[in-house]
Amino acid sequence: MRTCAHEHIRTLPFFETSIEFLKGVGPQRAALLQKELKIFTFGDLLQHYPFRYEDRTKFYSIKEITEEMPFVQLIGKITKMEMIGLGFKKRLVGHFSDGNGTIELVWFQAIPWVLQKIKPGIEYVVFGKPNRFGKTFSIAHPEIEPVSMRSEKEGFLQPIYALTETLRKRHIDSKVISKLQHEVIKSSQNHIHETLPDYLIKKFRFLSKREAINNIHFPSGIESLAAAQARLKFDELFYLQLRLLKMKLVRYEKFKGQIFSDTAILTQFYKQHLPFSLTEAQKKVIREIYNNMKSGHQMNRLLQGDVGSGKTIVAFICMLLVIGGDAQAALMAPTEILSQQHFASLKKYADAMGIPIGRLTGSTKKKERKILHEKLQDGTMKILVGTHALLEEEVKFHKLGLAVIDEQHRFGVAQRSKLWQKNTELYPHVLVMTATPIPRTLAMTLYGDLDVSTIDELPKGRKPIKTTHQFDSHRLLVNAFVKEQVERGRQVYFVYPLIDESEKLDLKHLMDGYESISRAFPEYAISILHGQMKPEAKEFEMARFVKGETKIMVATTVIEVGVDVPNASVMIIESAERFGLSQLHQLRGRVGRGAEQSYCILLTSFKLSADSKLRMATMVRTNNGFEIADTDLKLRGPGDLMGTQQSGLLDLLIADLGKDQQILLQAREAATEILKNDPELKNSEHQPIKNHLSSLKKTVVNWAKIS
Repeated sequence: MRTCAHEHIRTLPFFETSIEFLKGVGPQRAALLQKELKIFTFGDLLQHYPFRYEDRTKFYSIKEITEEMPFVQLIGKITKMEMIGLGFKKRLVGHFSDGNGTIELVWFQAIPWVLQKIKPGIEYVVFGKPNRFGKTFSIAHPEIEPVSMRSEKEGFLQPIYALTETLRKRHIDSKVISKLQHEVIKSSQNHIHETLPDYLIKKFRFLSKREAINNIHFPSGIESLAAAQARLKFDELFYLQLRLLKMKLVRYEKFKGQIFSDTAILTQFYKQHLPFSLTEAQKKVIREIYNNMKSGHQMNRLLQGDVGSGKTIVAFICMLLVIGGDAQAALMAPTEILSQQHFASLKKYADAMGIPIGRLTGSTKKKERKILHEKLQDGTMKILVGTHALLEEEVKFHKLGLAVIDEQHRFGVAQRSKLWQKNTELYPHVLVMTATPIPRTLAMTLYGDLDVSTIDELPKGRKPIKTTHQFDSHRLLVNAFVKEQVERGRQVYFVYPLIDESEKLDLKHLMDGYESISRAFPEYAISILHGQMKPEAKEFEMARFVKGETKIMVATTVIEVGVDVPNASVMIIESAERFGLSQLHQLRGRVGRGAEQSYCILLTSFKLSADSKLRMATMVRTNNGFEIADTDLKLRGPGDLMGTQQSGLLDLLIADLGKDQQILLQAREAATEILKNDPELKNSEHQPIKNHLSSLKKTVVNWAKIS
């Protein structure tokens, strides 16, 4: 059976060989590597890159040790070993001396193994993290080996690989992975082919692909490591951008667009019904969209702008272009509350223009639906606003010219394409809107196949929200400020974290908070709002607040995309350290809707992590959503930022969108240039790219993967 397996290997491309057949692995280790690290093949192992490196050239004296040091390397002898404590507190302690000082080496697990292997009186090299208890330093579970066994040729930088607890328990540590990397690299040299054209390698002074792979695992020094990282990060981002730009190109050539160039109805709206003058940013975006719509190619555009920057009016103006061309428009939002808000704000403009507009959600009654469906099909209904209900099979348009999708990251790609396919002849133009400011690098990656428009200024007359950070101990001061604002006729939000709708503890904090706020302000009516309430109860509480019947709203983040209450000018965020930056910014955007000065107070406990301090400082310093999103990307990484729906694109092996912005821009520029001059990759200089792409499996998302 084994020979058959080997015959099978010979016919497989090298990097697709099962990890089981690498020297030192075998079936049991292979099963562990597959389950714990998703390493199935030689290629997967080779691209399991180290996440950091340890400098093993420097030795410290025990007297030099401080608790700030992440790791230390020592040479000395164990003077004595002893067992201390009972039960689960039982531990083995070795007293280790280098002649100048003493440190304790502590083991809680695998004690019999340690006692058998490690003996007093022998000279050892010890490596680990120092911890301090009183005046004594100790290292728990140190790496330890006799000086005599230490190879002179050991690398300058030792690679450290991501592992899991299960692997450690089965004695697979970083050193084991390192040995396996040695094995796979040794046999892979003739199989690593160049993936970039020669002129790009020369332009950026890159290492060859083979040198980069060798140096990422076993760098000879800091310079060779930096050169390997630069090359591999560029590769990954280049192929990611190539893939997105190719999708965009194919779509542009393949999908013809409906042509809308008649601006008569638009001019009428501008002259007679536009209640305020548009900002320069809004005008610029409308011009970009108009150019798309009259081009004969189908539009796919992302419109991003902060909360309150006026995206809805831009969407309505684009709808008018379509209606002027005798077609229909649809707007899809992720929640009932948001779709109701859009409907209300579009309806006043549509009514003024005499344009029929309808709303469709999961709770629309059957009788109303029937009328809606008929009006949509015969073309008398010009604008339809709704939720996922728009995607239902029976919702058919006479001629859908524009699909507007709000807060797109909450919809999957499959849902988006369902809306597209409502037209049989020509696909509708698509405008995707988001109030979550997306850093440029992330927009290029998540939405790299779309054109991007940005509204980066707020309407005139808006005052920036004043943000302060207070500790819980200042609650009386905060309450006094709230009282003063309510006396002036303002309304106030108190927002509590509810990380998971089902978390009982969070709900208890909210109810406790509601009770203490009720005690602090007995003279005011107070609303409460959270996700576990029935929809009608939510609507009732929200309506009371909108009408001003209640002065204070105690809520969870359900108000993040909530209703516009211009009179609410104070936002107090409880336990603000538990929120991400973009969420804090979204919440703050609920106030500042009216002409009055608005305030946001971030309340936290006194003990804050370095990240939490940076988040609070960023919020206090700036109201600019894009700056906040950039900081958020650096802190949290892209995966957390946009939820999981787009995670396939962000399945990056080595590049980091928060830190590698410069490389991303270079990679996109290079990919754009190549596709502009040689879209089919026919030139001989682009053969390495063509060869690499043809070696990939059709299912591969990350085109930089070795295959």
